[in-house]
Amino acid sequence: MSNLVIYQYPKCSTCRNATKWLRANGHDLEIRHIVENPPTVSELNELIDNSGLELKKFFNVSGEVYKSLGLKDKLANMTREEQIELLSSNGMLIKRPIVSDGEQVTLGFKEEQYANVWGS
Repeated sequence: MSNLVIYQYPKCSTCRNATKWLRANGHDLEIRHIVENPPTVSELNELIDNSGLELKKFFNVSGEVYKSLGLKDKLANMTREEQIELLSSNGMLIKRPIVSDGEQVTLGFKEEQYANVWGS
């Protein structure tokens, strides 16, 4: 079908479910460990732009790192560049999984959304 890049964390059940769904639907996957190899600033800029989503959607707001850094109150005072730099510095801050074919991007895993975007 198509080659997709998936930024994921192996211990994340949502990521495992997304990977399983994509493979079951005939996709070849390039798996990127989001913690060991987080997306670069330029990759994040491209992913965010291609997703059509607001930058704040890329933050893992339920994660421990987000909470421990008090980002809920700090993000509003940060520039886009500062926020993207922060995301690229720690993969645990990034909502996952991120799936991209270089043009389209999905964030998280909802089967209906995947069927619409990545379905056959």
